[in-house]
Amino acid sequence: MGRQKGDGARSKARPSSSSLAASLLPSSSAAAAASVGFGGYVGSSRLDSSLSTEDSNPLLDIDSEIAQHLKRLARKDPTTKLKALASLSTLLKQKSGKEIVPIIPQWAFEYKKLLLDYNREVRRATHETMTNLVTAVGRDLAPHLKSLMGPWWFSQFDPSSEVSQAAKRSLQAAFPAQEKRLDALILCTTEIFMYLEENLKLTPQNLSDKSVALDELQEMHQQVISSSLLALATLLDVLVSVQIERPGFENLSAEQKRASKAKATAISFAEKLFSAHKYFLEFLKSQSPAVRSATYTVLKSFINHIPQAFDGGNMKTLATAILGAFQERDPACHSSMWDAILLFSKRFPDSWTTLNVQKSVFNRFWSFIRNGCFGSQQVSYPALVLFLDSIPSKAFSGDKFFLDFFHNLWAGRNPVHSPNVDRLAFFRAFKECFFWGLCNASRFCDTVDSVSHFRTTLINDILVKLLWQDYLSSVSSKDQDCDQPLSGKATEMQNIKYPISYLQELGKCIVEILSGIYSLEEDLLSLFCVVFQEACEELFQQKATTEQQTLNIEPIIKFLFLVDQHAKQNGESWPLLHLVGPMLAKCFPLVRSLDSADGARLLSISVSIFGARKVLQAIFSNNNAPFCGPTCEKDSEMKLEYFLQVYKETFVPWCLRGHNCTTSARLDLLLALLDDECFSEQWRAIITYAIDLVNSKIDSGSMDSNHLAVLGMLFDKARNEIRIRKFGEDSFHPPGSLPHHWHHELLEATAVSVAFSLPPFGTSDAHSVLGGATEGNLDSFVSRKSMTLIFREVLRKLVSFILDSSFSSVKQASALFDSEENCLGLDSKNTGNVVDMARFALQIVEGSLFCLRALDEESGLVSNISAAVFIIDWEYRMSVAVEDALDDESRKKIKARMDICESAHGYLSNISNLWKSFSGDVRKGIRSILICTIRLAIFREDKLDNKNFASLCCMMMTDVLERLCQDQYEEQNLLDLLLSKGHMWPWWITPDLNSMEGLSKSDTERIYANGNYKFVSLIDKLIYKLGLHKVIACDDLDILPLSTKDSANTKVTSRAWVAAEVLCTWKWPEGSAATSFLPQLVSFAKSRNYSSYGSILDSIFSILLDGALIYGENCSQSLLHAWPTLGEDMEDIEEPFLRGLVSFLFTLLKENIWGPEKAMALFQLLVDKLFIGEAVNSNCLRILPSILCVLVPTLCQRSIRSSECTNKDGKPDPLNENQMQDAVKSWIHRILLFPSLVTWQTGEDMEEWFHLVFSCYPLKATGGNEIMKLNRDIDHEERVLLLNLFRKQKNGSGRSIASNQLPMVQILLSKLMVICLGYCWREFDEEDWEFLFFHLRCWIESAVLVMEEVAENVNEIVTEHSSSDNADLIHKKLEESVLISDNSLINISKNSVFSFSFLCGLLELQPTEDTDNLNPSRTERWDPIKNQILESILRLFFSTGIAEAIAGSYSFEAASIISASRFYHRSFWESVASSVLKSPPHTRDEAAKSIKLWGLSKGPISSLYAILFSSRPMPSLQLAAFAVLSTEPVSKLAVFGEGIAPCSEVDSNTYQESINLDLSLEEDIHLTKELSYIIEKLPYDVLDMDLVAEQRVHLFLAWSLLLSHLSSLPSLSNPRERLVQYIQNSANPLILDCLFQHLLSDLSLMHVLKKKDGELPNIISEAATAAKCSITSGSVLFSVESLWPIDPVKMAAFAGAIYGLMLRLLPAYVWGWFSDLRDRSTSSMIESFTRTWCSPPLVANELSLIKTANFADENFSVSVSKSANEVVATYTKDETGMDLIIRLPASYPLRPVDVDCMRSLGISEVKQRKWLMSMMMFVRNQNGALAEAIRVWKRNFDKEFEGVEECPICYSVIHTVNHSLPRLACKTCKHKFHAACLYKWFSTSHKSSCPLCQSPCELCSRHRALDHVVWCAKMNMVDVSSDWSSGGCTWNDRQALSHTPPLSDTHGTHVRTQVS
Repeated sequence: MGRQKGDGARSKARPSSSSLAASLLPSSSAAAAASVGFGGYVGSSRLDSSLSTEDSNPLLDIDSEIAQHLKRLARKDPTTKLKALASLSTLLKQKSGKEIVPIIPQWAFEYKKLLLDYNREVRRATHETMTNLVTAVGRDLAPHLKSLMGPWWFSQFDPSSEVSQAAKRSLQAAFPAQEKRLDALILCTTEIFMYLEENLKLTPQNLSDKSVALDELQEMHQQVISSSLLALATLLDVLVSVQIERPGFENLSAEQKRASKAKATAISFAEKLFSAHKYFLEFLKSQSPAVRSATYTVLKSFINHIPQAFDGGNMKTLATAILGAFQERDPACHSSMWDAILLFSKRFPDSWTTLNVQKSVFNRFWSFIRNGCFGSQQVSYPALVLFLDSIPSKAFSGDKFFLDFFHNLWAGRNPVHSPNVDRLAFFRAFKECFFWGLCNASRFCDTVDSVSHFRTTLINDILVKLLWQDYLSSVSSKDQDCDQPLSGKATEMQNIKYPISYLQELGKCIVEILSGIYSLEEDLLSLFCVVFQEACEELFQQKATTEQQTLNIEPIIKFLFLVDQHAKQNGESWPLLHLVGPMLAKCFPLVRSLDSADGARLLSISVSIFGARKVLQAIFSNNNAPFCGPTCEKDSEMKLEYFLQVYKETFVPWCLRGHNCTTSARLDLLLALLDDECFSEQWRAIITYAIDLVNSKIDSGSMDSNHLAVLGMLFDKARNEIRIRKFGEDSFHPPGSLPHHWHHELLEATAVSVAFSLPPFGTSDAHSVLGGATEGNLDSFVSRKSMTLIFREVLRKLVSFILDSSFSSVKQASALFDSEENCLGLDSKNTGNVVDMARFALQIVEGSLFCLRALDEESGLVSNISAAVFIIDWEYRMSVAVEDALDDESRKKIKARMDICESAHGYLSNISNLWKSFSGDVRKGIRSILICTIRLAIFREDKLDNKNFASLCCMMMTDVLERLCQDQYEEQNLLDLLLSKGHMWPWWITPDLNSMEGLSKSDTERIYANGNYKFVSLIDKLIYKLGLHKVIACDDLDILPLSTKDSANTKVTSRAWVAAEVLCTWKWPEGSAATSFLPQLVSFAKSRNYSSYGSILDSIFSILLDGALIYGENCSQSLLHAWPTLGEDMEDIEEPFLRGLVSFLFTLLKENIWGPEKAMALFQLLVDKLFIGEAVNSNCLRILPSILCVLVPTLCQRSIRSSECTNKDGKPDPLNENQMQDAVKSWIHRILLFPSLVTWQTGEDMEEWFHLVFSCYPLKATGGNEIMKLNRDIDHEERVLLLNLFRKQKNGSGRSIASNQLPMVQILLSKLMVICLGYCWREFDEEDWEFLFFHLRCWIESAVLVMEEVAENVNEIVTEHSSSDNADLIHKKLEESVLISDNSLINISKNSVFSFSFLCGLLELQPTEDTDNLNPSRTERWDPIKNQILESILRLFFSTGIAEAIAGSYSFEAASIISASRFYHRSFWESVASSVLKSPPHTRDEAAKSIKLWGLSKGPISSLYAILFSSRPMPSLQLAAFAVLSTEPVSKLAVFGEGIAPCSEVDSNTYQESINLDLSLEEDIHLTKELSYIIEKLPYDVLDMDLVAEQRVHLFLAWSLLLSHLSSLPSLSNPRERLVQYIQNSANPLILDCLFQHLLSDLSLMHVLKKKDGELPNIISEAATAAKCSITSGSVLFSVESLWPIDPVKMAAFAGAIYGLMLRLLPAYVWGWFSDLRDRSTSSMIESFTRTWCSPPLVANELSLIKTANFADENFSVSVSKSANEVVATYTKDETGMDLIIRLPASYPLRPVDVDCMRSLGISEVKQRKWLMSMMMFVRNQNGALAEAIRVWKRNFDKEFEGVEECPICYSVIHTVNHSLPRLACKTCKHKFHAACLYKWFSTSHKSSCPLCQSPCELCSRHRALDHVVWCAKMNMVDVSSDWSSGGCTWNDRQALSHTPPLSDTHGTHVRTQVS
């Protein structure tokens, strides 16, 4: 009763009533009962039961605990009941039977009520308790059985399977034996019937005495009724059938008599119930399917066992209800419904006469089957034939009944959506009913003719018009690729697309019906056969006359297969004799005449099904044969000779007739007719006829493409036929199963002829004779010899195509093929002819590649053809690469070939993995040709751009490696082949390491240098693609070669010479040794241990050193610096070997690949090579300085490390330590033997020895100020030698060295000064210092003169040609003007700046004790000279900037010329920038003034901005320019322009006085144009730029300058106030959007990772750190210093620093921008960033400033609470006072500051609220420190107490934004207003009258006064006293009117309109 709503009336888990009845009967009776098909049952409901009849107190002798639980069973709560039942079960198991017996009466009472409970768990637990009870009491249950048996039997049919099974278990526990259970039923028959009768009388209202919901009552009632009916039906089945087979009553035993009596009782009660409940027909009207199903079940039981209850009085009523039950729509009722209908119709056949059959039965039946039996197909369809059989003959209406029956049945089939099981049931039922109708026609047909007519009608109207037409209208099988419906339900039959399974079952049904018809009566089959023939004939005729057919051949073909399948399974022959044969005989002439493809297909299928000779016999048996032979039977085979004659004369000519859309079907038929007995004759006939057709069209060596296509298609199909005919693995092979069965001499000759023929071809199907289009398709129709001839001709055609290429490298590649293929008289003059031949040849290769692969003995031929295809593919790639650069003629020629090349490219892409399956010899031959082609392309091809060429060649090379190499050894052999020595490669080094012949290159050979650069570029890209370990080191060969044949040649050595060649080449297209090769070499070395890379590095060093020694005489020392870097200075080394060697050494030592020990070994090696015997090796002397510049710093590290690691004697390890010092000392001694530099003119090797010594004294720059640091420790002796060398130059000069004409002398001396200053400065005397300073100043001033001359030349060029349109001329002149011909001057000056920088560092940083020899009196002597030198360096700096600024005024390109010229001397300008950074302010000021006095078109500020915002920026110069611009005294000019100051600076302490000053209008603020444009306009453009874009950097630098200057201005000073107002009014707030563009993506990522405890992104970490630093320090200089080189992380940190400084200086400005953000996610992330990293230090800084602020007033005090972030301001005056508390939010300043009043005394509430609001406005609008806002608020109070009138608009004396006083007065009411407040009033109120008195403004002079008000308000400046009311206006300065600009903004225009 507690089942879920919606459950079915029955459960599959519950047995049927018949099975339960059978289980209760003895064996014989059970069998009888089981044969009666009872419907299923589950069990059901509850039952009411009367109290026990025993007159006793039920609880008198009951255990108190049990009694308590029994009482709890009466509760309404199901949980209480379940707990009570569980407790009872436990107690029942523990108690004895005697203790339990007394509770049975009370239990029986509760048991009956519990069975009616709505909760199923309660009912289940009740039966479990019952089981425990009956188990415990045993036989003692007998006295109480009758009171229990009724509800007990009822509970067996509970609708819940769990409950019914529990009830069954309880009954079995009481009566384990089947006979005992039957006896119990017999004993209690009366009680059970009485209980069931009471149940059937129940209504929902009297079902329960408790308040239960109505829906629950209705459900409980339905379950009680259904369970009671099922219990009744089952009880009748048990009791009434129990004595069916027993003898007479007089011979019965007592038990049998009791059973007989029980039967009589049951019949009596049943008849009573049948009558009382009106035959149970009212239950059939119930809404519950369970009740209706149970009613059908009980009716069936009555029909079966109590037929006497059905009499004339009720027969019509019952017949109408039962036979008309087809209106039942619930499938759950259909099984019991059919049982009742079938049994009733059999038992009472006369009942059909009592009712209107058509109306009451058949109409309902038609609706039932037309609706698919309402879903009960599995139950109802099998019952249909039984129903037909049960209908009396008189009820049939002849043909009409069956036609209606089948049409309605067909309409309910639902072919699209029904499942397969329902579909199978439908066709099975349809077939059974159809056969029943045919076989039982005599039952409703009186005569033989009527029977024949009925059968004919059934076949024509049902089989043909219904089934067959539906089958034909189905779509073809190719449209059904799945077993799912393809479209929705359709109204038109032909529009329905059926699933495959439906069509399959429909076809099977038709075939099985036809087979049955044939078995029943052969003549009946002819009816369908005629229709079948007509359908096929109509199909063929329709295809010939119309393009769009309504019929399709596919269903017919599928039908034939179904017919064949059925015939084979049943051994029937009727399909060919009666169905297919006559159809083919009739249709064949039509098929042949119309050349029908469908007809040919149908013939092919028929032949494959029935056999070729049988089919032809059937076709030509009716005198249709074109021969005169003996007449044969239709079902026999045609004689062989006649079969061959028909085949040759009829089918061969027809099937080989031309190439059209039917050719494929005809060829299938031709091959299908091949017979094993005459296979050879048939194939010979086919080949002969086909070849004759081809040969008949020969004309001038050209083949007929039409017949060639037919042949090609024939061979493809024949190859498939071979695969079909192959079967088994035995030695027997039937004809046609092997390729050689198909060979023919004529075919081979023709195939070779086709291959040698000339265009036009028109088809590529000729390759089909070869085979090999797929890997499993290697069957060829020609011999191996003919195949070789064909492929040789294919190669000839491909080579002719290659020879005709417009690319020289491709054309020259044709010479790489075998001479046999190269000397066949190729005609390449006709391009079209060559293209057509190549297309034909390529199609043959594509169609027979696997056949080509099988030619093992012709490896050369296979290699050549394969390589030719690769080369054509490469031509396609080259054509694509150069297509844009070709002229029209070349593009036209290439386009004619592009289709062929593209086809080869696409084909190779599809078979990229196939080439490794070729034999080793073939792949080796392909690789050889392709490598030579690549080398030709590199050295001979001149059409390709160098930049893309190397990438293209690398792609080719990787293709060869990936496709043609099986293992690493083959890869290395291929690389050896690529890198092998040739005529043009290598350029510098020979692979033969025993000889250096390759080093000698003549001038003639250098014309190939361009090819060498491209080859090295290819090697570089291969190294990047494959790895240096493969291309150079060859150290990954850990796998044995796959080919054992090559195992003897597997030795692969490293290619160190290739690395040396790359280093010597140095630069190539798209790369260089420094940027690509050396980093990869470092990466390779770091990824391996030393043993694996040590030898190759040594080999590279040896090769480069040997080359450098040979070419040492070509080394030039004039430009070599003593301190090289890998960038600029390496480029100065012109000799390739030396440059490669130095860069190689520098990289390995820098990356610690080689350490100090290795460096010492190399030093010893080099020193040993310096002398050859006693003679100096001049070449070694020339190269040694450059090498030692790299080695010595590393050796110095070894010396330092050795000094730290002492031996056990406590002294440094002397091993090899003194060798370098001894060598250096010996070299200095040798120089000292030379005369002084001033006397040296030329000759000897004096210069080389100087450079050699210089290279042994490294200096390096450290820190941001480039302080020179000693990088080597020298002893006293060596220091003395150096000092002597320095003084020798000084003492030997009778005249100044600066006057020596030789630049080299000055270069050497400048270097010597640097070294001596670094190592010997402590030993300098006064003369030494004088000598040093004198030359430094002279050299630097010489450079200044040169640079100033450049600036003047640029100024002159731009000034004179500013109006000229010839930009190219000006640019050329600018390039000439900046060109410095004498590079020695720059080098000398650079050394001088180095020396000066080092000297300044010594004087500033060295301890006092280290400068004793430079006492103050003497150091003060050099200060003027130092200042002069420093000023000269600054002039150098300004000069280059002025030149760029002047050029920039003309064009961007002109400025780029100037900035680019600095990169030629990068290190020089970097040293200048270093000195500029260290320059003091006064020197900068003097230099700026001198530049200003110069008189050029641009001044010093413009020059600084030109460097800072340079188009080709140099980081060191940018940093220097920023440093100068951001510090005094230049910073003011940098912001406000040269010669313009915004106003005099005012100290914050004098603010009270300055507030009263009236500033004139001429003092309007103006920024420099460089800054104003960037600040105001640039952010719009920067938003869309890259995060590291140059203009974005400029924007950030400009704001950094502006903020730096703002930070330097005093608080509350007028300059600061006005600069802040400028920023608020004019600066673009999009700068903040630009700043957060660097952070938002990472902030979003951080938000995600924060939930996962992820690490902070690097960008956010750097930005947060920078923001904190800028907030605490008030500067962004630290971020600018670390900005370069630019990268995203540094830019993000820079953005964070700017944001932090803006928060500190412009909090209101940032708050205004933040408030305007509309994207919540963006604002949330920004606020989170600010709150986490910016607000804490900012708040701490604000509170600290407030705490330390001096407000200097006894009436005002401030206290700070840092823990609570609160400030309490207390103001007292006379008898009044007020305490305000200011709370700073966690995300200050993005969230507003909260201001509250804690206490007030003597102040009205209105005034208190006004002052509170004023404090809030001051704090929120403050762009500066909060202390300043508090100070202004305090001043506002003071003014108010002083009697100054407040502004009536803002209720404040001091304006909260611009801090001005009310000055504009109304003449009428005399009130004064702030100008900004009036402007806001005019613009928002749309009025032009006084806000208080509303006096109107008149025109005349007041018009201009109003303009001034609006303009002053917009500028947010303090205005002069004005009176704008009637009577005019007065000004303190009348001249101001002449400076008042007109109104141009919207608000001002509106105001003027209102005034008018």
